[in-house]
Amino acid sequence: MLKGKTVILGVTGSIAAYKIANLASALIKLHADVHVLMTENATHFINPITFETLTSHKCLVDTFDRNFNYNVEHVSLAKKADLVVIAPASANVIGKMAHGIADDMLTTTVLACKCKKIVSPAMNTNMYENPIVQDNLQTLKKYGFTIIEPAVGLLACKDVGAGKMPEPEVILQYILQELCYEKDLKGKNVLVTAGATKEPIDPVRYITNHSTGKMGYAIAKIASMRGADVTLISGESKVKPYPFVKTIFVETASEMFETVKEYYKDMDIIIKAAAVADYTPKEVAEEKIKKQDGEMSIACKRTTDILAYLGEHRKKEQKVCGFAMETEHLIENATKKLEKKKVDMIVANHLKTEGAGFGVDTNVVTLITKEEVKELPKMTKEEVAFELLNQLK
Repeated sequence: MLKGKTVILGVTGSIAAYKIANLASALIKLHADVHVLMTENATHFINPITFETLTSHKCLVDTFDRNFNYNVEHVSLAKKADLVVIAPASANVIGKMAHGIADDMLTTTVLACKCKKIVSPAMNTNMYENPIVQDNLQTLKKYGFTIIEPAVGLLACKDVGAGKMPEPEVILQYILQELCYEKDLKGKNVLVTAGATKEPIDPVRYITNHSTGKMGYAIAKIASMRGADVTLISGESKVKPYPFVKTIFVETASEMFETVKEYYKDMDIIIKAAAVADYTPKEVAEEKIKKQDGEMSIACKRTTDILAYLGEHRKKEQKVCGFAMETEHLIENATKKLEKKKVDMIVANHLKTEGAGFGVDTNVVTLITKEEVKELPKMTKEEVAFELLNQLK
């Protein structure tokens, strides 16, 4: 996933330094070329040999180390780096970077780098909340650094508060967000709906469907990783929200419709992946449930057709995409839906095809536009999302 990408990890003096070994290992498994720079204080918390063993590169600490390649080390590393991550970042190093002080290998290399830089502060709560540190972080933001907000929890000093370095998995998400894809959707606003709506029958029961939201969440994630500004309107889903996507949770079909109406006008690409119930119990009915021939039936009314509304009210330059889940006559039914809803593309998948449908991590779809019918092989939902966005960008 990160083959050909060079990542510099800057490790400073913090008890959290030991966690970065896991981050380095995760990056190596993704085929990144990882180089670790340490401050001298950091070496008191974790031995440089650990990083050298993981990365197969010398861990650089001393600017004047004579055991080096002919190239000036901090300059040559800076030139080939695709991303610099300083984690954990102490208050001391944050202050140095904010004011251009370069008095060790780490700060010298950071100053020479033109690539994106990510900083993950880790320190005592009182230090983190100190106005001087906060001003330094704002200065780094002004210069284009990305700051990962520290977690709140029990610190090494036994205080409880902000200042704890997030887990390596969180930092890895920031790295993948930056490096995985070209930012070919930068400047685009993308709206995605996902998940299952729930229509209450009474205070206890409701009507819903089997949607897990996996496909819609994958689309939102890949669009974000490709640089888009993404808004996800989600019904019920067990998928964890992607941190770089604005996620709005709704429950009923009417709530989803009203939220879509609020946001769609400012969007360039709109993708309705949510499984919205076609019917909702009549709120005006005197009896929502009544017996007929010994069986229970529910008095219902149609919900608003979100995709049809978007097709009717879209702006000329907007791209609108919907999904069609069929059990038979897949292409025929999906093509009719494309024409009826007046949208640019329908993503059709057969619920009875192995590897497709609800609750699985793969999908088998056909992308249908007015110009072509493109069948995709079995792919992960993120791979399907990538191909889908290629058709709409």
